[in-house]
Amino acid sequence: MIYAPRLPRLGTFEAWRDAARALASNDVPPEDIDWAMKGDGAGLFGTGAPLPAPREMTVPSGFVPLAKQVCAHRAPGTHDLLYRVLLRCRGNARLLGNRADADVQQLEAWAKNIRRDMHKMKAFVRFRDVTPTGANRRAFLSWFEPDHRIEELIAPFFTRRFGDMDWVIVTPHVTTRFKGGALGLEAVKSARLDLNDETEELWKTYYANIFNPARLKIKAMQSEMPKKYWKNLPEAELIPGLIAQAEARVSQMQRDAPSLPPLRAERILERLPEREQTGDLHACARCPIGAQATQAVPGLGPKDAPLMIVGEQPGDREDLAGVPFIGPAGQLFDEIAAQAGLDRDAAYVTNAVKHFKFTPRGKRRIHQSPHRSEVEACRIWLTREILHLQPALVIALGATAAQALTGDGGNIMARRGRVEPSIEGLPVLITLHPSAILRGQNPKALRARMVADLAKAVEMLRTAAAL
Repeated sequence: MIYAPRLPRLGTFEAWRDAARALASNDVPPEDIDWAMKGDGAGLFGTGAPLPAPREMTVPSGFVPLAKQVCAHRAPGTHDLLYRVLLRCRGNARLLGNRADADVQQLEAWAKNIRRDMHKMKAFVRFRDVTPTGANRRAFLSWFEPDHRIEELIAPFFTRRFGDMDWVIVTPHVTTRFKGGALGLEAVKSARLDLNDETEELWKTYYANIFNPARLKIKAMQSEMPKKYWKNLPEAELIPGLIAQAEARVSQMQRDAPSLPPLRAERILERLPEREQTGDLHACARCPIGAQATQAVPGLGPKDAPLMIVGEQPGDREDLAGVPFIGPAGQLFDEIAAQAGLDRDAAYVTNAVKHFKFTPRGKRRIHQSPHRSEVEACRIWLTREILHLQPALVIALGATAAQALTGDGGNIMARRGRVEPSIEGLPVLITLHPSAILRGQNPKALRARMVADLAKAVEMLRTAAAL
């Protein structure tokens, strides 16, 4: 006996769930079922035999949300594989946790495809204003072409996000309407809409002016915004031209850069021997970070400081202000230094890398650790500071500073509290970076260790001064 459930375009998961429950609870084997979507053809078995009456059965809690996502996938065999895994789950409640299982791996891969498709729809839907004259509630229209059948899964997001207006999202197979607070979906085929309006020219002008060619990463851009979405984005028609002009625009930006450094850079240059005053930190292009950051952040402190403190790189606040050690990690360092008896104002503070490396995430800029090549490229500026200052002791805060100063950035927890020679032969005390305490699972213990390290530095400076 062959069963041939035909699943609707809307309510696909619910229809599959009801049919699968009836079949699985009656121990119908997978080979006796011909799953298909309605409209995909009658198949060899037509509508098949009537489904048996369902019996009671239980499944692992994680199966239902996984099946709801996978049912939206367009790949052949999705419903068959879901049913096979459903049968296997009845005797093995831990099956879904076994990522080495080939069936589970495939379901998780399909579910990941669905989540990615939903993310792209959230990112690339573009609404056009179609509010009728005199209406008391704004109305918007959009066209989108998803890879999978995600309209039902994504509709609650748009309802929450745009609940104060009416809107319609049209896809090739489903039209989703939200009007007067009521959500409705209709399975109807539609051709691509022409949604040009007068605001697009203004938006394209704005987009062209904020496009930064110095930050262009074509592969990353196409990964996040695949070309298939370009035809629905008004700014997309500008992208090929902007890419083609990027190199020339970067060169022009470099030529147009101010020739005189800011006052804070002049003060540092005044401290350096004349033979070392070559190059401009604020125009540095030895690595890509400088093109991303707001400005270079030089060191700060007394010209004759016996102690140099080296961190990793400027943070978000330091990048905007142009001053080192003023963000959360710098403020925590001040507290710990005071607790250890170290006079922070009498020390020269700087960073191994002079620009802020970050990844944009919405309105936030998320810190990214510099690569070894970037640390090495920036070593010239740290070398100049060391040669001019000639401190009695250098404190390396964390792995990046240790890498820049000693050539080795590994095993910081094992090395902390030890004194090692710098590349120039100066004593370097290795300790933690304050951000490790902010992120650590046992901040109280980490803080105590750093206090002990800085107290050791204080004692070393006292001994050196007495000699």
